[in-house]
Amino acid sequence: MTTPEPAPEHRPVLVVDYGAQYAQLIARRVREADVYSEIVPHTLSTEQILAKNPVAIILSGGPSSVYADGAPRVEPGLFDAGVPVLGICYGFQAMAAALGGTVAKTGLREYGSTDVSSSGAARSILEGTPEHQNAWMSHGDSVQAAPDGFDVLASTAGAPVAAFAHEGRGLYGVQWHPEVKHSRHGQQVLENFLFKGARLHPNWTTRDILEEQVERIREQIGDARVICGLSGGVDSAVAAALVQRAVGDQLTCVFVDHGLLREGEAEQVERDFVAATGVKLHVANEQERFLDALAGVSDPETKRKIIGREFIRAFEEAERAIMSEAEAHGEKIRFLVQGTLYPDVVESGGGEGAANIKSHHNVGGLPEDLQFELVEPLRTLFKDEVRAVGAQLGLPAEIVGRQPFPGPGLGIRIVGDVTRERLELLRKADAIARAELTAAGLDTEVWQMPVVLLADVRSVGVQGDGRTYGHPIVLRPVSSEDAMTADWSRLPYDLLARISNRITNEVDGVNRVVLDVTSKPPGTIEWE
Repeated sequence: MTTPEPAPEHRPVLVVDYGAQYAQLIARRVREADVYSEIVPHTLSTEQILAKNPVAIILSGGPSSVYADGAPRVEPGLFDAGVPVLGICYGFQAMAAALGGTVAKTGLREYGSTDVSSSGAARSILEGTPEHQNAWMSHGDSVQAAPDGFDVLASTAGAPVAAFAHEGRGLYGVQWHPEVKHSRHGQQVLENFLFKGARLHPNWTTRDILEEQVERIREQIGDARVICGLSGGVDSAVAAALVQRAVGDQLTCVFVDHGLLREGEAEQVERDFVAATGVKLHVANEQERFLDALAGVSDPETKRKIIGREFIRAFEEAERAIMSEAEAHGEKIRFLVQGTLYPDVVESGGGEGAANIKSHHNVGGLPEDLQFELVEPLRTLFKDEVRAVGAQLGLPAEIVGRQPFPGPGLGIRIVGDVTRERLELLRKADAIARAELTAAGLDTEVWQMPVVLLADVRSVGVQGDGRTYGHPIVLRPVSSEDAMTADWSRLPYDLLARISNRITNEVDGVNRVVLDVTSKPPGTIEWE
């Protein structure tokens, strides 16, 4: 299946990825300036990059030294194509080396917060930022001499040339990372490049996204029937709502209620989502099937496989029923809606070639031999853009703002085997934690807060007049931009105290609440 290209008015700013942990963040920051961006691998040739018709190019950072064997190189011809280019960190050094500048080790590495001094005369992409500013560095090599014709804009203690510009050629570079929030004036630097250096106009908005995607979906589907698996999460809900907006009753959604969702989430799908969209919904009530299959199983990988297997079986049964109904009316279901996001496309190799149905988009993965063509209306979007589109579509805030939730659901937030009683216990604890987080106004500051039941662990406690042996509950609040890395959220002590007091007072069988203060890496966000 061929993925539709962006509309002509949204020619991309290409972010060339040199192995940076922040390549996706650069693309996000460009989009936050209302300019369309895409990520491409550094292995593309100059000819392949230019064939994508970019309006500008950003060379990302990366872990290599420009002089190391096998280090990625930039072909000098890229800078003669008349396309504005910004180099960041490694991309800055690679640009300098390709154009005849000098890059060398000074013995002064700079990592983290660094003081940057800039010339008052030559401001260029630093216009509107202080002459002395704090920026985030991560480099061992430094640019010692700029290429001929370039103005040196800034320096640091460890980098004699920390930024440069050649206005006539539209070429710019900075040693620091303007895309990270630790660089206080970084967004200004990026926007100076986009709007002054590259002379672009902000034209990438959620309204544009919605209208363009609706037209593409109509063009792709025509008058055929389409099916979508709803998980209860943001991605599948927004993807389904977009397709519903485009083709109406040609879409049927399938919701497999496996009994592993959080409190109120099944009802939100069956009631609120249908009310907001008018979608045709087929509900498969399969709680007993999943509980029976999971009985006595505590190994996390085995649980995942069982949940995935049973989901496939339940989905296939629902699919057969819907297809039989369609065939009775002389119709055939040709398309399957998939909630693929842009980070998924990038991490799977940029989406080159035919699209695959990948397991992490669904509960354990849909069957590989489903004979459908894929509709992926979100594959050019980041999570925050998906939420914005969902709000434009009129989806309830409870769905649009929902924290990321794993496909296997509470089944992998119970450390131990899954039972009806343990699920109810965990649902109550989770509902309390989420309610208190919302009441504190911290929903948007915390990326995700898994609540975990240590079902195979009991700890001694004192409740009422006696000793108890109850289960511990783990709170795992994390802050992140994309879930690739995460840090534990520093929630107020008073909030943590309220959550702990309520859970231990209101949830039978729990006598201890603990806080997970591990970052990712080394820990993952989920426990299982």
